[in-house]
Amino acid sequence: MIPIDSNPNTYDEQSTPAAAVILHRTVRIETEPSHCGLGRYDEFTVSCIGVPDPQTGYLVDIHAIDDLVRTHLVPILDSSTLAGSPVSPVMLLPDLWKAAQAWFPHQIVSLSWSLTPLRRIEMDTSTSNAQFIVRQRYEFSASHRLHSEALDAATNQRIFGKCNNPNGHGHNYQVEPAIRLGLDDHQHALTKIDDLVENQVLSQLDHKHLNVDCPAFDQAKGGVMPSVENIAKHCYELLRNSVSQLADDAQLVQVTVWETDRTSCTYPA
Repeated sequence: MIPIDSNPNTYDEQSTPAAAVILHRTVRIETEPSHCGLGRYDEFTVSCIGVPDPQTGYLVDIHAIDDLVRTHLVPILDSSTLAGSPVSPVMLLPDLWKAAQAWFPHQIVSLSWSLTPLRRIEMDTSTSNAQFIVRQRYEFSASHRLHSEALDAATNQRIFGKCNNPNGHGHNYQVEPAIRLGLDDHQHALTKIDDLVENQVLSQLDHKHLNVDCPAFDQAKGGVMPSVENIAKHCYELLRNSVSQLADDAQLVQVTVWETDRTSCTYPA
């Protein structure tokens, strides 16, 4: 493989052809195997951008991404283990990001490391070498009804179907804020995220009938339809100003809300 600096096809938002795509490849690995055959489980997602080859349809062979992770990223994890003292994954992330960029011949736009099924950290083209993004997922249960007073009953039923049930219906929602932090802030900031989301979002939405209990979705009082699109935007608004409590340079990048495992919305786009 060649260093990225020698690749002329680097990403430029203004000049990248409209035919460009972003390819995501998740590589699952096990490190530190013990005598019983079980070790630490890690999951990396590498995202690269470019125009697919007109003959093969490939942007890049996904096996090359697998090789990148196993050949150049796993040794960084192994060396941190051999160092004898625990190293925070956040502090390893810049080395992993630099190695991924240096040893891959296609433009990588993000590297994401899943630490648990609910938390992942990443670096991308929007972060400096002193920043990272943490994504943490939470759950809340709520009911809502999709109904517009501007439409007649038949039209509401046609558009919203079962979601127009007069007594509403419920979901186990998941909400995931993406927060940009400085590397130096990660230890104390990460411990505050749970409380922040609990106080600003979950306490407002969990076990509520959104149309009735949340003014933002009470259309009789100027609220909006509690669609997953509007819920994602509302969660973003609830968190946007309070994220600064985490650290001086903390910034809310976006919020994703899942209504079901197949339907989600991210705001802002």
